[in-house]
Amino acid sequence: MNLPTIMSGVYLTHHGGPEALEWRTDIPVPVPGSGEVLVKVLAAAVNNTDINTRIGWYAPEVTGATDQASPVGDETAGGWSGALNFPLIQGGDLCGRVVEVGSDVSGIRPGQRVTCPINQPRPTEENPVGFVAIGSEYDGAFAEYCLVQERDLYDVSASPLTDTEIAAIPCAFGTAAGLLHRAGVGPGHQVLITGASGGVGLAAVQLATKMGARVTGISSASKADTVRGEGAETVLKRGAPIPEAKFDCVIDVVAGDIWGALIDALKPGGHYAVAGAIGGAVVEADMRRIYLRDITIHGCTFQPPEVFAHLIGMVNAGQVRPLISKTYPMDRIAEAQQDFQSKQYPGKLVLFPVPG
Repeated sequence: MNLPTIMSGVYLTHHGGPEALEWRTDIPVPVPGSGEVLVKVLAAAVNNTDINTRIGWYAPEVTGATDQASPVGDETAGGWSGALNFPLIQGGDLCGRVVEVGSDVSGIRPGQRVTCPINQPRPTEENPVGFVAIGSEYDGAFAEYCLVQERDLYDVSASPLTDTEIAAIPCAFGTAAGLLHRAGVGPGHQVLITGASGGVGLAAVQLATKMGARVTGISSASKADTVRGEGAETVLKRGAPIPEAKFDCVIDVVAGDIWGALIDALKPGGHYAVAGAIGGAVVEADMRRIYLRDITIHGCTFQPPEVFAHLIGMVNAGQVRPLISKTYPMDRIAEAQQDFQSKQYPGKLVLFPVPG
């Protein structure tokens, strides 16, 4: 197959506002090396982590909510694992088709439709839970092509989901599956899910319901019907009082001012799992409410491979389906991110590559 040598895509040139995103049509197409696979991007979804990385929200000096944070100037601190190499092609949600494989690749072949988790385990002796992230530690899906390690790819050729829907799976459903796994959610459990109308929240509602849990979501009133449609029995209006000592598990991507109420909402022995802090990264805690009630707190960055593999099995069987609210050509990424930050749309927003 004769592949082009240059492609279009979006460079993140520094931490900042939308002006930090540079649309280019002269980006070199990467060449797969040993163990690597070249994937033609079919669709790529927008996520909080893309915007958080762009504005440098992961820098320790940033403490506020994601929609109130100002871009930081320290280019060595704003990635979630520290320094980033600019220019960077972001994009952690990938649906693509294999077009070329490097040496030592045996399990993936050209023509397969594939996806990958946004976070990939890279354990070391010093850090047994180490990982890298597509679109952060290496270039991602906001371009016509991207390179991925064979060991991180999953074949979704058999799935009845569209390319757009597949692109909405890795971050939202992968994160949700990891949260539910770590919290030990099971049949009959009462589960409270914050940010329930967002990508991760709706995925968690859908997956927890399929697991036999009884779900309460927290959402804006305008999106309550959407949350119920994914399986929630009850929807609490954002800002409304949260019942105390009712829930076996809390699945949180918001944190911020409601954090103490989320801890109080747990039954003794309950589990709190967190994978985001869009409401604010720094919280106040009454430690007595945690240790006297035997509350377990789980920080969840990536899911074990077996959890993601199980999710992909559900994807290939058509047992899960994300909500897609809007799609955009990739050169309108600034508009897509603005719409994402406005929180007017439930579910996912997805980008399509534009040929250079």
